[in-house]
Amino acid sequence: MMNLPIGELAKRTTVKVPTIRFYEQIGLLPEPPRTESGQRRYGEPEVDRLNFIRHARELGFAVDDIRELLAMAAAPQQSCHHADSIALNHLAEVERRIASLQALKTELTRMVDECGHGRVCDCRIIEALADHSHCVTNHPGAGASPPPDAARLTPAI
Repeated sequence: MMNLPIGELAKRTTVKVPTIRFYEQIGLLPEPPRTESGQRRYGEPEVDRLNFIRHARELGFAVDDIRELLAMAAAPQQSCHHADSIALNHLAEVERRIASLQALKTELTRMVDECGHGRVCDCRIIEALADHSHCVTNHPGAGASPPPDAARLTPAI
């Protein structure tokens, strides 16, 4: 049985010490036993659980989803239908974000391509940033109200 201090656990899992403490505070990682001097001590189950959490976070799963996935992992004979559902929902969100980023890329590419690299008064980038109606894609933030001081930022072109 391992008896790792928190620093060694951090090295083995590549998870920073403050993050390990945070995961303990929010209940993703159980409070470990402590030595008489109060030092946390971890074993192989904590290493495995922390690796699971780290990998799930790297894949972008939300903390609540990870909590549910950990609970399912603790009951290996149950159906994985709910795990599939969590992963499918996360995949849909990732696809939505990719589409949003693709729209941003398209709009920024168009703005740069239309720039004549001349004077600011003729700059299509400044023009599009000052007036969303010059954009051709429905990128994130499209249609949002301009900030109150937008008139001050709008160049006289």
